[in-house]
Amino acid sequence: MIDATPIGTNVRSTVATYSGILDDLRRLYAGTKDGKEQGYTLADFSYNTGSLRCPTCDGTGQITMDVQFLPDVDIPCPDCGGSRYQSKAFGIRRYSREGGSGLSLPELMSLTVEQARQQLTAVKKVLERLDILSELGLGYLTLGESTPALSGGEAQRLKLASEMGKAQENALFVFDEPTIGLHPLDVRTLLAVFQRLLDKGATVLVIEHDLDMIANADYVVDMGPGGGDTGGRIVALGTPEEIANNRESVTGKYLREVLSVP
Repeated sequence: MIDATPIGTNVRSTVATYSGILDDLRRLYAGTKDGKEQGYTLADFSYNTGSLRCPTCDGTGQITMDVQFLPDVDIPCPDCGGSRYQSKAFGIRRYSREGGSGLSLPELMSLTVEQARQQLTAVKKVLERLDILSELGLGYLTLGESTPALSGGEAQRLKLASEMGKAQENALFVFDEPTIGLHPLDVRTLLAVFQRLLDKGATVLVIEHDLDMIANADYVVDMGPGGGDTGGRIVALGTPEEIANNRESVTGKYLREVLSVP
């Protein structure tokens, strides 16, 4: 069930951890020249338990202020600035083939998915996952962004990203209004993602009002005729073209324009 409910309440969950790329990035930095010289391992780069996590906020990136008579207020950690890491972590840098000053892991975590793709072109496994996030229209999210803070639509697409690339034979995906808040061009991207799921053997069931989404369906169950107490009945069944030609369907009236059905 790929819905828009928030991805938990744990502030330690980030886009990088949920998408599964942080472990690969920690391994990458442990293997750098700087990391080897300092004797750091993959475990040291964990902002949950590693030696490089910020001791002030314990790697959460924020501290809670007790405001008398008011709810507690969370603010960015004054020592790490929300990066979750102490200053030592900024000294372990990964240099590209082109040279330059290099990037530390905390600096990389502050980049957007699109920016990180440019920095990690040689790290195939990570790049593949970043490409999926980008294809789903999440390229503007930062790798260190806390997942509980994501909108419903963002959470839904991040959940979908975690399923991409797996064998989907006999899998049933149920999506609840996945186009909410999306630009029409992003809807086209989402349709391409659904097609990839279908090509891998999945069945995709979408609860939707978007006409472009409905027009691209293999089969439509049109509910109505109205909303709320005036709905709840099956008005029409069939392909988008059959719905468009059904005079009982309000959806069909507008679908005719999209499909250019006379």
